[in-house]
Amino acid sequence: MLRSVLVLSLLVFLPFGEVFSDGLQRTAAGKPDLTGNYDAGTLTPLNRPRALGEKRFMTPEEARAMADQASAGSASANRDSDPEREAPVLGGDGQHAFGAGAVGGYNAFWIDRGSDAFTIDGKFRTSIIYDPPNGRQPPMTPRGRAKMAKNFKSFSYVNDGTASWLGKVGPGPFDGPETLALAERCLLGFSAGPPMLPGLYNNFKRIVQTEDHVMILLEMVHDARIIRLNSKHGDGKVRHWLGDSIGWWEGDTLVVETKHFRADTGLYGGDENLHLMERFALLDDGNLLYNFTVDDPTAWTDKWSGEYVWKGSDQPVYEYACHEGNYSMGNILRGARLLEKEAREASAGSD
Repeated sequence: MLRSVLVLSLLVFLPFGEVFSDGLQRTAAGKPDLTGNYDAGTLTPLNRPRALGEKRFMTPEEARAMADQASAGSASANRDSDPEREAPVLGGDGQHAFGAGAVGGYNAFWIDRGSDAFTIDGKFRTSIIYDPPNGRQPPMTPRGRAKMAKNFKSFSYVNDGTASWLGKVGPGPFDGPETLALAERCLLGFSAGPPMLPGLYNNFKRIVQTEDHVMILLEMVHDARIIRLNSKHGDGKVRHWLGDSIGWWEGDTLVVETKHFRADTGLYGGDENLHLMERFALLDDGNLLYNFTVDDPTAWTDKWSGEYVWKGSDQPVYEYACHEGNYSMGNILRGARLLEKEAREASAGSD
């Protein structure tokens, strides 16, 4: 009888991950324990190159060539700043593009997209997006395109050294803090979302899970998403930068629904009507499969879905000081005022 009591006591105090035989670490309640650090960097693009059409998979040789090309670019990188180099900004499809006229733009040394393409069920994907079948975001609505242009008005401005915005209809790109892009103001990350997409750098995530909440710390801009489990959404009167997230378990998959966003969201082009569904599934190798579906009828003409793998990591998530002291923003605005003063003085002198 004493031996039986001891055995039962051991079973009570052992973590469930030691009891279950499916290879997954589990919580005391038997749910997969997602707690840990993950590297979400990948060379696989969000949008599939148009030339590939509906080709969903690439060969291992093609994936290796992609990794070799990225590795060669990283190996040849240095720390030297090149004023002629174009600095990275986000393009119209949410991907990083390059804008002209940057001062001291990034070089490849600072970019950390990842080292390889991801696989699901042993197959290399040609894009993160899998629906629509062409692997690309659907066309944006006129409202979505206008919001995208507004978000990047200051980022996409071509600096020719003059106040070229004077005399144009509408507000200028540097009229005040509120006219600068959200990411430039460090209110929302460049790729942190949600949905959480890979970017040029800062792709780490940290998940802390309890029985009632899941917290996802995003390296980009150091945002923390708080997901309430087995809860209900608020009435929508209060809107959130990262939306209002609730979650529940469907078998071993964590399902998260997020809505009640503000008019400006971390998904560029998205708006207050964004409705997001996400699924998190812990894999046997300790990695995590992240799946999402975007439904925002006032921003895109159709829904779109994607999925990719977050690789488990023993590396910590460091603090991301986006605007330490906010010196950059002040200098941007001061520089704009000086250019405007010079333009007005030149105009007055020519009259």
